[in-house]
Amino acid sequence: MFLPINRGKLTISPAQNHKIKYLLLLVLSSLIVTTNTQVLAHTVKISEDVGGTVHLEPNDNPRAGEITQAWFALTRKGGKVIPLKDCHCQLAIYAEPHAVGEPALLEPPLKPIQAERYQGIPGAEVTFPKPGAYELQLSGKPVTEGSFKPFELKFVVTVATGKAIVTPQPGQNVNESQQGTTIGLAQPLIWLGVLLISGGIVVFLVQMKKS
Repeated sequence: MFLPINRGKLTISPAQNHKIKYLLLLVLSSLIVTTNTQVLAHTVKISEDVGGTVHLEPNDNPRAGEITQAWFALTRKGGKVIPLKDCHCQLAIYAEPHAVGEPALLEPPLKPIQAERYQGIPGAEVTFPKPGAYELQLSGKPVTEGSFKPFELKFVVTVATGKAIVTPQPGQNVNESQQGTTIGLAQPLIWLGVLLISGGIVVFLVQMKKS
């Protein structure tokens, strides 16, 4: 089908213009869904005079039962990077939601790693036991008194279904009922975005053909 031509310029009817806007909205919605996890993971958190972001490898898309490399880019006021050797840091991971004072689900040891342009920053290997939402709490105190203030940074991440599910050990305190409501959250949202785009394109083409 060809659109009506007026004086050498492409003319789009109001109905066609509405359909195009609808299709663009579907595409934008899908992009927001598929990038939402990465945006949340890379959000800068600030506590006292320390700021930081968390990065999860591979591709900021952690999967249950698979090893995830987590690393934290920490900077003090003024932009200077805080390596692990200058920080008494600890990492605690909680299944969401969790109550104040509840024991951590995981407390993986931190080790200095090299990532991108950062040298010797805090990193840890984490195996999330189930799909769902988790809160990563990184707390730290300066090795040299006064170099920065004690801090606590909190990051919420979503873990997708992986190849295997880890059976929690006794005392790991995973909230079964809440985890069940968030299983596979990231993947269904991504597929929903793809289906919306596909459906929108089909409807758009059919309507254009009819008109």
